[in-house]
Amino acid sequence: MKKFVRQTRRTGAFTLVELMIVVTIVAILALIAIPLYSANTTSSIMAEGIAGAGTIRTALRVYYSQNGTYTGATMNNLEIGSTDLQGKYFAQTDYTLPTVTSSTYVIQAGPPSLTTRPNMPYYQINQLGSELGTYYSNQ
Repeated sequence: MKKFVRQTRRTGAFTLVELMIVVTIVAILALIAIPLYSANTTSSIMAEGIAGAGTIRTALRVYYSQNGTYTGATMNNLEIGSTDLQGKYFAQTDYTLPTVTSSTYVIQAGPPSLTTRPNMPYYQINQLGSELGTYYSNQ
């Protein structure tokens, strides 16, 4: 009976050192994974904004072909459906045209209003398809 009890004590539980090693490994993995996860979620949120900017860009091309100029183009008079820009993170009101001239425009997507994440970026693109950058603003 004593032999059985000794074997149970040796193999039946983890030592404190073994538990501390496991906790350390889990902490190291968390330190690596959390920033990567955060960066990937921001990228996926902004992908929705970039897709919406593409929808507006197409509508602006149609507007230019009909009018011969971008002057007068606003988010209200472009032929974009009420739900075409509605997404999980971006609402239609998150898209603006900060600069419109006769031959140029700038589309701004964001920052997304339907997310609670702080410091979300916004994205700008012009008539040439050149990305003017992704900028951060505090919400």
